[in-house]
Amino acid sequence: MNTLFLIPTPLADDTAPQVLPPQVVSAVTALPYFLVENLRTARRFVKSVAPHRVIEEIRFVVIDKDSSEAEVRAALAPLQKEGIDAGILSEAGCPGIADPGAALAREAHRQGVRVVPLVGPSSLLLALMASGLNGQQFAFHGYLPIEKAPRAAAIKALEKEAQQRQQSQLFIETPYRNGALFADLLAHLQPGTRLCVAADVTGAGEFIKTLTVADWRKRPAPELHRIPTVFVLGV
Repeated sequence: MNTLFLIPTPLADDTAPQVLPPQVVSAVTALPYFLVENLRTARRFVKSVAPHRVIEEIRFVVIDKDSSEAEVRAALAPLQKEGIDAGILSEAGCPGIADPGAALAREAHRQGVRVVPLVGPSSLLLALMASGLNGQQFAFHGYLPIEKAPRAAAIKALEKEAQQRQQSQLFIETPYRNGALFADLLAHLQPGTRLCVAADVTGAGEFIKTLTVADWRKRPAPELHRIPTVFVLGV
């Protein structure tokens, strides 16, 4: 049976040897065909993991958040028509988790293609692991609204959900807006709510800290501008 491998990529630069297991390296070394979120970074990643490979001899097809269902189907067609295996490469972390690779996995299941997830770093799970918040009940919400009023309402709704269900709430922001989101969290959350900030996870400047909102308000704000960050709130 033809196989679609979901291949994790590092979250931070120059960390591949520390975060990628041998199975990932083997897949990147052997696969002839990759479905990628970004062509340039995918090629660079393959070359860094398997420097002996000739990039021009590898087939890459871009499937991102704007790809249509027809494009997703067409991207998977060579697996059955040509009898080859393929790998999904995301920008960072695990394909299918907050990532357009989920559409490829869904279509692969529909077509009867075997789907194999490989072990690797996920900023969401690593942040939750380190947060000390509830890892039995949690939910990921992607991006919160940008506008002030809808964002404030969303923050309060997530806090209420965390309180009522004892459920950790995870979300992210475009890195250059991290500071504004952090300020809004401190402005709208209750003092006793716990907030974890997990920035540059696995990177040289990794910063992971969980404090009550009251305690965060007493400290200088962490430097989060343009640094990939996961926020987790809970009780």
